[in-house]
Amino acid sequence: MLLTGMDGYAQLITMLVIFVVVLAIAAVVTKYIARYQKSQGSGSNVEVLETAQIAMGKYILLVRLGETYAAIAVCKDTVTMLCQIPEEQIVKKDMAQGKKFRELLNGALRREQIPQHKEDALWKPEGEQTDGFDQEQQ
Repeated sequence: MLLTGMDGYAQLITMLVIFVVVLAIAAVVTKYIARYQKSQGSGSNVEVLETAQIAMGKYILLVRLGETYAAIAVCKDTVTMLCQIPEEQIVKKDMAQGKKFRELLNGALRREQIPQHKEDALWKPEGEQTDGFDQEQQ
């Protein structure tokens, strides 16, 4: 049985409202779980300061264990301590110094368009050095 007319529109609007409500509930629950997990991890004596991937599935981690800093290698089946690092050698990056995502997004949206020159398909911005091969031969 096909619904036409007002019944069809009412069902469509009802489904859209239910969809939006489910999305809102999912967003709230996700934020709650993230806040809960963050509070569980804070104040502990174990902290991963930095991670670097050296190969597929192989990482080097810089970790703080209480007052001790160590470099560990993490592979698929093993974890190996590489060395202890004195606290004076640790370079601590302040996360507040980095740009926030909103600032990066606004910068990308405000990026200027490169002017299109009809007569020169290989137009270079002013001041850019060329090797001469991209200019027309006379």
